[in-house]
Amino acid sequence: MIGLIVGTSEGKNILSGLNKFTEDIFISTATAYGAELLKDYKYKVFNEKPLDLVGLMQVIKENNIKILIDASHPYALEITENAIEACRVYGVQYVRYERPPVLNKFKDNKNVVVVEDYESLYEQLKTIDGTILNTTGSRNIVKILDFNLKNRVIHRVLPSVKVLVEILDLGVGVEDIVAMKGPVGYELNCGFINEYRAKAILMKDSGIQGGTYDKIKAAIDNNIMAFIIGRKPMEYSKVFYSEIEVVKYISGLMEVTE
Repeated sequence: MIGLIVGTSEGKNILSGLNKFTEDIFISTATAYGAELLKDYKYKVFNEKPLDLVGLMQVIKENNIKILIDASHPYALEITENAIEACRVYGVQYVRYERPPVLNKFKDNKNVVVVEDYESLYEQLKTIDGTILNTTGSRNIVKILDFNLKNRVIHRVLPSVKVLVEILDLGVGVEDIVAMKGPVGYELNCGFINEYRAKAILMKDSGIQGGTYDKIKAAIDNNIMAFIIGRKPMEYSKVFYSEIEVVKYISGLMEVTE
């Protein structure tokens, strides 16, 4: 059986490709929304609950998984580290699909600053005078709040009741919340920058698919700062930056084992 961890929109493209030659697939996604996106595809087993290391090891053993494709989000480090370790323990081949980064396209621009972590981000934000747009995700809002910045910070989050309740409970005012499903295009990013008179925008490098290119381009064209939390460097035994190449590789392995 093939295992597929899905955490990006490209996961369904990988699954669609796999379905051309197999349905013997275990799928894991951390949310019900992810499950909804994949309901029209073919698979044997579906998990929509977060899995820790023990959970991953259990499903690998129970489902006799021989190849594990990790198509989780580039910032979902815990699941990736756990997947690598679980594969090592059971001798399963680990294959990484990594969403291509976009930062290299802007590395020499004065308005684009990459930081390693939130401590480094804080040092940069202390120099900003004006409103800040935060698009790093609801799970990171508490880190931004802990900065106790003098600035107004607008948080863009998913329009989920659970998310909204959580951030309201943190003390974020409704006037400082933009709830909408991304990715957000260039024009709308420019609109938010102008509407709130923002002087900086915070983001991760979630690739073109995650809207990062349009966010950075909007920041540059409106002459505001773009601060990007960089990706943690990871070592992979087998990594692909194309869904097509992942499927082609797995197809080749299947032909060898048949």
